[in-house]
Amino acid sequence: MAAGLEAIVWGAAWLAPLASVGQAVAARVAAGGAVHEALNAALDEAAAQSPADQAQSGVRFVPQASLPVGQAYEDFIFKTHQVPTRDGLHDFFNGLAWLHFPQTKRRLNELQSAQIANDGIGRVRGPVRDAITVLDENAAFLSAPDALWDLLVAKDWQALFVAQRHLWRDARLVLFGHALLEKLTAPRKPITAHVYRAQTAIESIAEMDASVASGLTAARVGSKPFAHLPVLGVPGWWAANESPAFYDDPAVFRPYRVATPCKQVFPAKPCGNPLNSP
Repeated sequence: MAAGLEAIVWGAAWLAPLASVGQAVAARVAAGGAVHEALNAALDEAAAQSPADQAQSGVRFVPQASLPVGQAYEDFIFKTHQVPTRDGLHDFFNGLAWLHFPQTKRRLNELQSAQIANDGIGRVRGPVRDAITVLDENAAFLSAPDALWDLLVAKDWQALFVAQRHLWRDARLVLFGHALLEKLTAPRKPITAHVYRAQTAIESIAEMDASVASGLTAARVGSKPFAHLPVLGVPGWWAANESPAFYDDPAVFRPYRVATPCKQVFPAKPCGNPLNSP
C-alpha cells in the first residue's frame, strides 16, 4: 500500500474510534489515490450522508506543494481553509484527526494563527505555540471520573492500573495526536500521551470534540494542563498489561516528581510543571 499505511493494524484497541472512516480512506489510497484525495472523498461522503455532520471540517486537503515557500503551515490553513498533505502516515493521521475532531482542529489552528499574528514567525515557536503543538501532535482526550484523573495526575500507577483498575470501566480515552498515532503503528511500552481532560460522561466523538474545543484558550493550553500516560498501560489495550508486573517498570511508569525552583545559573529557564514532567 502506498504511503506506508500497510503498517496500520486496524484491530488495535486505540484505533477503534477511527477505524471505520480510517479504513475507507486507507482503501482509497491502496487503490492508487493520493492521501489528500482520499481524505476529501471522506469529507464528501460525510456531507452526502448528513449536511450537518460535524465530520465536515470546513477545510479541504491539498498536496503539500500547495503551501507557498515562506508561509507558515498554520497560517496557510487559517487563511485558505486548505490543509497541505503529504503521502505518508503522519499526514494521513492528521487528516483523520480533522475528520473526527473538526472543532478542536479548527480551534487549535485559530490559536496558532493568533500567536503568529502577534509574534511573527521566528526560529523559536514560543511557549504557547509549543504547547499547542504538543497537544496537536501527541494528545489523548480523557473523559473519566475524578478519582481516575487524580490518580493519573499523581502518577500513582499501582492504584491507577492495579488496585483501582475498575475505574477504567467508566472512562473513555481517545487518541487525538497524529504523531502519537503514527508512533503506535510500531507499539512500544514507553510510548506516552499527553492527556487532556474532557468533561465526564462523554457519549460520542462529536461530544468529546465539542467539549475539548470549547475549553481551549491560549492561556489554558499554555499552562500545559497535561498528564502523562504510557498508553499501552490502558486496560484492554495491550495483552501484557493484564499482569500487574507490567507496571513494575520505573523506566516507563515513573514516579511523580515535585517541581523544583529554577537554577539561578539559568534565570531564563522556566520552572517545570509537575504535570509536564515525564
